[in-house]
Amino acid sequence: MKLNKALLLVVSLFFCVSAFAQSSKELKRKKEALQREIELAQRNLNKAASGKKLTLGQINAIKAQIRLRQEKISTINSEMKSLDHQISENTNKVHNLKGRLADLKKEYAGMIRFAQRNRNSYDKMMFIFAAKDFNQAYKRIKYLQQFGQYRKKQAAYIQGTEKQLSNQIVVLDKDLKNKGSLLKEQESEKSKLDKNRSEQTAVLNKLSKQERQFKQDIQKKRQQQASIDRQISAAIAREIAAARKKAEEEARERERLAEAKAKAENKPSPTTTASKPKTASEALRATPEAAKLSDAFEANRGSLPSPVANGYITGRFGAYKVDQATAMRNGVVFQTSDGAAVRAVFNGTVSSVFQQFGKYYIVIIHGEYFTVYEGLQSVNVSKGQKVTTKQTIGAAGTSDGVPELGFQIHRGATAQNPESWLAR
Repeated sequence: MKLNKALLLVVSLFFCVSAFAQSSKELKRKKEALQREIELAQRNLNKAASGKKLTLGQINAIKAQIRLRQEKISTINSEMKSLDHQISENTNKVHNLKGRLADLKKEYAGMIRFAQRNRNSYDKMMFIFAAKDFNQAYKRIKYLQQFGQYRKKQAAYIQGTEKQLSNQIVVLDKDLKNKGSLLKEQESEKSKLDKNRSEQTAVLNKLSKQERQFKQDIQKKRQQQASIDRQISAAIAREIAAARKKAEEEARERERLAEAKAKAENKPSPTTTASKPKTASEALRATPEAAKLSDAFEANRGSLPSPVANGYITGRFGAYKVDQATAMRNGVVFQTSDGAAVRAVFNGTVSSVFQQFGKYYIVIIHGEYFTVYEGLQSVNVSKGQKVTTKQTIGAAGTSDGVPELGFQIHRGATAQNPESWLAR
């Protein structure tokens, strides 16, 4: 029984260490990804700041750096909490192992004393021959055999427990060193965050000096974005109208065939009419293929790949303030690396490709869903072309000297928040 309890202790220790290792790996991966995004933001900031004129890209890059740095500090804090919890658990297990080891040694010492009292063959033989009958003598022989085997097992288990205890102490020492490294990293990140905030203050001071020009640039950008959004909405509306028309034509054809069949068989004409799509969703899902693609797209909510392999979001979906005025954004804006490949986030068909203000815009249809890729410097797909998940469809363009990509998701004509669809 005691042996089983000790085994359970070792097994539980193994699973706890495995769970911690998995959690620690996930946090480490997240921290490394954040660091890559921070470094990319710094490169973009350097590009934007190289000009004398203050740009929105420069402001967004600083904001992104501060946000990413805060997220990294938060991840380090989570890593330290997890490590503290593991240190506490491992410390308790070390104490339990020490207590168990002391009990085993005490028990083993009792066995040794018993063995000393019966250390020669004469004593063993006397113990056997003192039995009342043959059956009891046989049981005493088996007892002595089992006692010897159990003593060997106990000795081996004591050695194993001592080894386990030694290994656990090594793990504890490593955890304590890791915690020390994390504390240093946390202090370093806090110092860098303070520096970023100072840079932000300097940029805002610069903004006050260039306010008039900055407002004009923002107003121009808003007008351009409004024009682009109208073109995107028009492209989606055309697709919906075409799907509706096709579905209605197919419904009328089914009606005609039903009437012809009834006439050929000398039966009354069917009184029921074929169903026609009432909504945009019904029109876009009218065919089995489109319905299947829509369901597949929806099933991947929260796990769609990013339209750029490396990048971070600087413009979020929905209402936002620019120059004290509220504006709406139908998607998100990524800052990425120079000439970054832009990828389709899901299987679909290119619905529209158009050029505006020297940049390219792609709309891809996925059943009743649409994805929109904005501000590309070049494209390598055309209207009607089928694309697959992560297929390169073009290269990201620049805005204010910073590589940028706008990205939207629509269900029919309704814009969705891409952040709830994309995998982190």
